[in-house]
Amino acid sequence: MARHTPRSTYRLQLTPQFGFADAEAILPYLHQLGVDWIYCSPVTQAGEGSSHGYDVTDPTKIDAARGGREAFESMCRAAHELGMGVLVDIVPNHQGVEDALANPMWRSLLAEGKGSLHDATFDVDWDAGEGKLLLPVIGDDDMPREPGAPIANLRVDGDVLWYHDRGFPLAAGTADDGADTATVHERQHYRLVHWRQADHALNYRRFFTITSLAGVRVEQPEVFERTHSEILRWVREGLVDGLRIDHIDGLRDPAGYLARLREAAPDIYLVVEKILAEGETLPEDWPVDGTTGYEAISLIDRMLVDPHAEACLGELAERAAARAGGADHPASGFGDLAHQMKRDVASGQLRAEIHRITRELVRSGIDHPQIVDAVIELVTFLPVYRSYLPHGRELVEGAAEAARASRPDLAEAINVILPSLLDPTHPAAGRLEQTSGMVMAKGVEDRAFFRDARLTSLNEVGGDPAHFSLSLDEFHTSFAEREAREPLAMSALSTHDTKRGEDTRARIHVLAECPELWEDTLEHVSDAVPMYAHATGNLVWQAVIGAWPASRERLYRFAEKAAREAGQVTSWTKQNPEAEARIHAAVDAAFDHPAIGSFVRNLVDELRDDGWTNALSAKLVQLTMPGIPDVYQGTELWSFTLTDPDNRDKVDYRSRRSALAALLEGHRPDIDDSGAAKLFVTAAALLTRRERPQLFTGYEAMYAHGTASEHLIAFNRGGAITLATRLPRDLREGGGWGDTAIKLPEGVWVDQLTARAFDGGRMHKIEQLLSDYPVALLAQSARRDDTAA
Repeated sequence: MARHTPRSTYRLQLTPQFGFADAEAILPYLHQLGVDWIYCSPVTQAGEGSSHGYDVTDPTKIDAARGGREAFESMCRAAHELGMGVLVDIVPNHQGVEDALANPMWRSLLAEGKGSLHDATFDVDWDAGEGKLLLPVIGDDDMPREPGAPIANLRVDGDVLWYHDRGFPLAAGTADDGADTATVHERQHYRLVHWRQADHALNYRRFFTITSLAGVRVEQPEVFERTHSEILRWVREGLVDGLRIDHIDGLRDPAGYLARLREAAPDIYLVVEKILAEGETLPEDWPVDGTTGYEAISLIDRMLVDPHAEACLGELAERAAARAGGADHPASGFGDLAHQMKRDVASGQLRAEIHRITRELVRSGIDHPQIVDAVIELVTFLPVYRSYLPHGRELVEGAAEAARASRPDLAEAINVILPSLLDPTHPAAGRLEQTSGMVMAKGVEDRAFFRDARLTSLNEVGGDPAHFSLSLDEFHTSFAEREAREPLAMSALSTHDTKRGEDTRARIHVLAECPELWEDTLEHVSDAVPMYAHATGNLVWQAVIGAWPASRERLYRFAEKAAREAGQVTSWTKQNPEAEARIHAAVDAAFDHPAIGSFVRNLVDELRDDGWTNALSAKLVQLTMPGIPDVYQGTELWSFTLTDPDNRDKVDYRSRRSALAALLEGHRPDIDDSGAAKLFVTAAALLTRRERPQLFTGYEAMYAHGTASEHLIAFNRGGAITLATRLPRDLREGGGWGDTAIKLPEGVWVDQLTARAFDGGRMHKIEQLLSDYPVALLAQSARRDDTAA
């Protein structure tokens, strides 16, 4: 579809500390690495100090803290001079409103209310606030103790109403008569309310549960034009070659938005951030090149997990929970846990969004005494993030059927609301579409993923922990379908949103090959330093093992976040200092308790080499599979990171330049702590894809023969053959490759890692093909003088 498409991308997290000039400085290194396009996080004006850029405060400007317009354009030109493309992440769904004075569109809305030009920009239900926009910012200590008493710490200064250090614009003339602060506040188009009202009384759409990110009505043509004028300028002037659309599920009309964007920018590479459930595909009428590739993570991870450990690790999680005195992982499995968590967030944190759906129903004459519960139950049974009516009508109907079976007492109410929720033109159906993804994300990704601890490397964005592993046949079928359906979709292995770095997951995968060893370790460390919720303990100890060696501060940060997201003994809004102290004590024990530290180090030593093998296999498969591979910043070396912000730290490019220079001079690295072997694999794959793209135009599954055949992942992309090892611990304990062999197609095949050539048309033993590394990338030779083995 696109005129110019990448052969690979490299994601850069631009920050005030790593701006456009810094990105431009590393372009020569990235080009030497084999990167085809750079892929930038959002670049428009963001909130002060923003480390991610998704809190856009002015989409018409380039972010000053990252270098401003001149530096951005210089970076783009420098990339093009090297023959590299530029892909930029854009944020059409929401804007940052933490500082109301820093966002000109939001400031106008607050100052002028429904008369503002930007009343159409933001998604506000004025009637639900009695004509006012409710801003949930008031803290516990400042709320009036008696009816009619003023809010504490409010003051008027010029044309600004201040609450502590947060300023809000005043409507013209509302402070001119010297009225007291409470009266001036009452005269505004907004009302400052207690922060807890966000969960049940908010009357503007937000991003998930983040009230500082306000939803934008980009489905309105005039709003699209205002918020995309700068973005489309980049396209017209040739500064960018592609756009990545953030959070497509939040938009009222994704198909309409994408059609309008494609019409305005017909030749760009266009991908959407979209999490697909197993078996789900993008709507065929979307004019895009594919997704950003979360589904690739799920496929690769499950290919590297031993299926024989599924029952064992499940039983371990249940026994551990019972021993801890709680049922914090239900025996009925992850599906029931996910449903329970979705219902919890729909009836709690996201109740304001549920109320907006029900208001739309009531306004159209649809009502029932149990209407709220009916909507909650239906949305929690939806098996995908969004149905995209009229696409996916059967999914909504199926959710209604499941809801009626689960709650017969709600059957009548569900029958009353269902016709409206199946009508794409009904406002309530549109609201349901925008809300179901929030419920899925908050309930599953941010809650259930931190309660399920069977094998946490599977608890990743885009994956379903209930789906434990893939067979070779399933793996090949999925990759062949991907090549046929979305050959230009991105293929990710790590992103700024992954819960654990790719190499952390690769090491945790090995636990499935030695569950008895893991059980023994977990029992000892948990008994010595128990936590309130055993699932949290199990999950935290897997993170410690997966990321080791890690600093105490990094592990504190992860453990706190995991426990608060799980919401069992502490949470973001109701922190439990005693519980969190015990979690910190467990982390401390890994550093300070001799016996616990010994258990940690011994298990890491047991897993290290096999984890490295998994990591190299995952990387080569990701870089050569169907789709456009994306290398997340820094992951060309080992990346034993945890969830954000741990995975967004500044990258040491000086060491990477030095290591790459040595490789380009002919050094063949060992597989060791340096990670140079991973850099070697990454460079070989990227350079081959960029310089010989014709070798990556198809997909053919290949199978080995022999006693260890199940341990080889092999496929031919049309002249480039990937060979990768899976389940390395079991392979080693079973005696190695032995008689296992594979037949190479006709021709001469050259390993891009070792430069060894192999004659096609006959069988080759795997132990010879993989004698130096656990992976190989064999490219069909175009030279006649290659010497074949």
